[in-house]
Amino acid sequence: MGLAARLELPGIRVDWRTRGILHPGPAVDAAEFAAAGHSLFDGTFTWPLMVVRRSALEHNVAALAAFADRHGLTLAPHGKTSMSPELFQAQLDAGAWGITAATAAQVVVLRSLGVPRVLLASEILDAGALRWLAGELDGFEFLCFADSVEGVRALDEAAGETPFRVLVELGHAGGRTGCRGRERMTEVVEAVRTARGVELAGVACYEGTQPDAGGVRAFLRELAAAAEAVAPHVEGRMVVSAGGSAWFDLVAEELAPLARPEGHGALVLLRSGAYIAHDEGFYRERTPYNRLPEGGLRPALEVWAQVISVPEPGLALVGMGKRDVPYDLDLPFPRAVRREDRREPLDGVTVTRVQDQHTYVTGEGLRPGDLVAFGISHPCTAFDKWRVLPVVDDDDVVIDLITTCF
Repeated sequence: MGLAARLELPGIRVDWRTRGILHPGPAVDAAEFAAAGHSLFDGTFTWPLMVVRRSALEHNVAALAAFADRHGLTLAPHGKTSMSPELFQAQLDAGAWGITAATAAQVVVLRSLGVPRVLLASEILDAGALRWLAGELDGFEFLCFADSVEGVRALDEAAGETPFRVLVELGHAGGRTGCRGRERMTEVVEAVRTARGVELAGVACYEGTQPDAGGVRAFLRELAAAAEAVAPHVEGRMVVSAGGSAWFDLVAEELAPLARPEGHGALVLLRSGAYIAHDEGFYRERTPYNRLPEGGLRPALEVWAQVISVPEPGLALVGMGKRDVPYDLDLPFPRAVRREDRREPLDGVTVTRVQDQHTYVTGEGLRPGDLVAFGISHPCTAFDKWRVLPVVDDDDVVIDLITTCF
């Protein structure tokens, strides 16, 4: 289903503004910088520095593309995780249908890059953004959610000659957005059917707010039943969408039958996003690959930072803070220390606190000047802290740079 579109990637210039790269001289472009073959440890970089490990990244992109293909799903990876044009290109090259967005601002980024298909997995009532979108729909495939009559009315009032195509979103009590119950969903479907500037494309949900596997499975079955109910009213091929990064195995089990000819031949869009970088905390514990017999994902993000003080026994202060690493779900995980040009495993030390510029590490053995490699938890709050990230090979040589557009 992927178009393998060639995006308009922004040019990267390395200069004194590029955090983590020690380059106070004249700016150089990314290709020139990458061609130099810098080691992370040859004096070209400053600490802290977040890097992307290419082997893990490529593995993860291929793994989810293969999973979706094998189970009859179509991947529309959530762009909010990385907001990286270079990573969007990799996902499209691997067969993604398009990219999912969370906000109208992200849609602007994706449209400006030339992403051919965008799913806005959210309701949109912003009149200014809707007017802009209405002018973009000729030759641009765009889907968005609706969960209220008011939302449908906002779309209808802003629509131009090409109608907005919407997925009516199913929600659940205590969850996030989405119609609470089939009766409310029917009201929204009827509002779409009677609107001049809105077409019904299908249904969607987000299952990640369910408490457990049983709740997820029951909710996905409710969505499948809703798809059956709205199918006669859908314009063109029906779209059904679900899927974060914690339950995509159950999405495949419960929704893939809708993609078969006997199940309406629906386009079942899987919106997982965090898989591209995975992590060593939240998603390591929750990945569906803990339940699946095949493959797995690899953590692709690593942060290198330096021990700047060991003020008392058993306490080391590292020059890394809240601007550098995610801390919303778990604190960073010390994984290795570099000494005498060797990477050595680091055991028995723990991060206990992260402040603006300092990280507290308890345990024995660290010395001032040591470089420590940290794993992270929650990639969705990691990429946004860096505008340029070096991509390294397994020998810690920088082979590319990627950008983010948050």
